Amino acid sequence: MHPVMPPMTRGHYRVYVAQAREEIAEAQTLRGLAFGSGGVDSDGYDASCAHVLVREMQTGTLVCCFRMLLLEDGRDVSRSYSAQFYELSALQSFSGRMVEMGRFCIHPDWHDPDILRLAWGAMTAFVDANRIDMLFGCSSFAGTETDNYLDAFAMLKARHLAPKRWWPRIKAAEVFRYAARLRRKPDLKKAMSGMPPLLRTYLSMGGWVSDHAVVDRQMNTLHVFTGVEISAIPPARKRLLRAVAQ
Repeated sequence: MHPVMPPMTRGHYRVYVAQAREEIAEAQTLRGLAFGSGGVDSDGYDASCAHVLVREMQTGTLVCCFRMLLLEDGRDVSRSYSAQFYELSALQSFSGRMVEMGRFCIHPDWHDPDILRLAWGAMTAFVDANRIDMLFGCSSFAGTETDNYLDAFAMLKARHLAPKRWWPRIKAAEVFRYAARLRRKPDLKKAMSGMPPLLRTYLSMGGWVSDHAVVDRQMNTLHVFTGVEISAIPPARKRLLRAVAQ
């Protein structure tokens, strides 16, 4: 199935799916810059994904990018990037189309909040155009020190753990089992300040997470598996996202 997403122009920005090899290379360079690797960030999943680009039109600068891997249903979940780190056999029974969103990044020199809003509008258009029923991916915290994010993890445990029917199990060699280990009541202000913006958006859409975080030393991140069932997104949130997408 070839993914569909009409290009969008909003204000100073244009959002579209990369068509040329050079555009994908540009996204890989931006990923390297944003993730601090100092080079080009690429892997074997890039060839199977649609790469969504947000470009500032006046300067031509690529300011944001992410990739989308389309799966016909849960039987294909083992093909995903996330399946390297999480045991996802529970999701194999999911009957609808799924899309894995990954390698989301914004240019470190650009801080316009419209960039994130427009990226999510594009994601909404992508989900609608391809009749997606579940959005999922790995949501990353910067660094590998868990002490920096204990309130955030405590809040995830208290409010946002995955439904038992889709429960992601442990597969990675090094994990932080925060749901089993933490007994603290979260400080909500500290929790939200420590929560990555991408994960905050997932949670506002009714998203849920794994009960453990993977310690990814190669990417220098902690990440949690995150899922959003499209049918569970609050109606008011759907209206806001679609208003950007239209």
